[in-house]
Amino acid sequence: MHTVWKGSISFGLVNIPVKMFTATEDKDIRFKYIHKECHTPVKYKKTCPACNKDVKPEDIVRGYEYEPGKFVILTEEDFESIEVKSEKSVEILDFVKLEEIDPIYFDKTYFLGPQETGGKAYTLLREALNGKKRIAVAKITIRDRESLAVIRVYNNVLVLETIFYPDEVRDSKQVPGVPENLQTTEAELDMAAQLIDNLTTAFDPDKYHDNYRERLLEKINAKVEGKDFVVKKETDKENIVSLMEALKQSIQMSKDNKDNTEAVDGTGKKTAARGRKKAEAMDQPKENTDLSGTQEGSEDAGEEKPKKKPRKTKETVKS
Repeated sequence: MHTVWKGSISFGLVNIPVKMFTATEDKDIRFKYIHKECHTPVKYKKTCPACNKDVKPEDIVRGYEYEPGKFVILTEEDFESIEVKSEKSVEILDFVKLEEIDPIYFDKTYFLGPQETGGKAYTLLREALNGKKRIAVAKITIRDRESLAVIRVYNNVLVLETIFYPDEVRDSKQVPGVPENLQTTEAELDMAAQLIDNLTTAFDPDKYHDNYRERLLEKINAKVEGKDFVVKKETDKENIVSLMEALKQSIQMSKDNKDNTEAVDGTGKKTAARGRKKAEAMDQPKENTDLSGTQEGSEDAGEEKPKKKPRKTKETVKS
């Protein structure tokens, strides 16, 4: 693992020499733009549309557009004159509870490992954070940019996560069309809560996969090997009649899945109970329903709407 930063964590009179490593990696598949005629990667030149000529790197400066078409030019001397805390130190400012910080603030994650002489102090901070169930709010300068960060414990390792400043998070009130006065019935809320309970489980990150990236890699590998790539056709989904009916069906499905999971014995073979449940479910006629919810102002929120003729195309589920 490549070291991206060396420095120390300081709080009070305690100084912990640490190394920093990037904790995550971007696995997006990157493509190059290729000339269709000769398959040569396309190059991009910097040009000035006003002068109609190519611009060399030494002729480019940085400008801030304070009004449309009006710029303030900043030189290298301007940037150098701005005082930046250059020492290699993570300065802890406060200790807070993790649940007090909304995930929207979190940005980039780094692992922190002790340097040769920092093992004892590193362990002390880690155990203290674990014991008090706290995280540290700190400031760090990375590549001449001061960032706000938090330090917490993850799998027995100290982790530093840069976080956004409050003014970098947009006001959620700017989101258009958010319903505020729509009413839901108690029955709908009870069934939604029951569905959440049935689907609640311990978080296991290994069960989630980037299916799009996996399929894209399969397609790329197939083309490299000169093989045909067959995409499995998805079956049409049924239309749904009402929000209540959708909740009922979802709860039943989640119950069946939970029962099926609990019915697996120590050898990994499923018991006959699951087979009977599946057979009984297959014998039941399926209803065509439309998840359109209840109309605003309706007195009977659970009233079933007239069934629509099934369509071949997939329907968009409305909540």
